[in-house]
Amino acid sequence: MGYWKSKVLPKIKKVFEKDSAKKAAAAEATKTFDESKEEISKEFEEKKTELEPKVIEIYEASSAEIKTLVKDPKEAGLKKQSTSVQKFLDELVKIEFPGSKPVSEASSKYGPAYVSGPIFFVFEKVSTFIAVEEKAVEAPAPETKTEEASTSTEKEIVVEEEKKEEAVVAEASEKTEPPAKVEEAEPPKP
Repeated sequence: MGYWKSKVLPKIKKVFEKDSAKKAAAAEATKTFDESKEEISKEFEEKKTELEPKVIEIYEASSAEIKTLVKDPKEAGLKKQSTSVQKFLDELVKIEFPGSKPVSEASSKYGPAYVSGPIFFVFEKVSTFIAVEEKAVEAPAPETKTEEASTSTEKEIVVEEEKKEEAVVAEASEKTEPPAKVEEAEPPKP
């Protein structure tokens, strides 16, 4: 029992103290970032127009996992894709994206999992550009669908009118001709 308390237990405590020190430092970095969120948001709004094409270019060049994380940020995805997240943050630092530099530094120092709040904040700002881009791409699609829908309803009306005309012709021919002759085939149903 003496050996356990004197040799093993201190080593175990040391291992766990490193993580707790790292967590405390990451919490401090997160707190500092949270205090500067308003300034970052203001700077983001000021630079929004010049950042948009750069951010979209970086986003398009990134992996599918990062695209998924930006659209739907989750802790588990952040832990699995930590190296990809760090590369993405480094790319944002290169274009001077507001708030990306302190987040990238904290992420590289403590790991993305420990500073997830600030990372998700930056991803949220990035996603504003992505949502705009996707809406722009999706906007023409509904217009064509409505045109197709109106065209298909017109086709249905025309087909129904043709059926009615054929029915009228068939009724007229049945009245004038005896029923012992060949039966009329029904028009194919769409």
